[in-house]
Amino acid sequence: MKKRLMFSIVSILILALLSGCGLKGAGYKVEQQAGQYSVSFTLAGKPAVGDNYATVIIKDASGAVVSNAQVQIDYTMPAMPGMPAMNYNAVAPLTGNEYTATINLPMSGSWNIVVKFAVGGQTQKINFSIDAR
Repeated sequence: MKKRLMFSIVSILILALLSGCGLKGAGYKVEQQAGQYSVSFTLAGKPAVGDNYATVIIKDASGAVVSNAQVQIDYTMPAMPGMPAMNYNAVAPLTGNEYTATINLPMSGSWNIVVKFAVGGQTQKINFSIDAR
């Protein structure tokens, strides 16, 4: 009886550790074309209420990283009954070969994301949505 109980406890702990590792390490990534540019948007983890660490990598048509863009991330939640629309933005400065920013999602639900960037006087953008938990 003790062996069976010990085996069950160990099994539960192993499953808990494995499922926890899968959730922690999982990130979120979107890749889209914007004109001649390839844009990659990545969150360090799954979209969640609170701070989300975002990186944006922009590559030109030849595959070279663009390091002279001005990047802004707009994130909005449309109005709902009893709640006004929420509109926020974050400027993403260049850090190494990527643009980084922290976006703070104040509540769970569907958020519209627009990554805007200007290179050489021309502005491009990509649009997508995320579901924060």
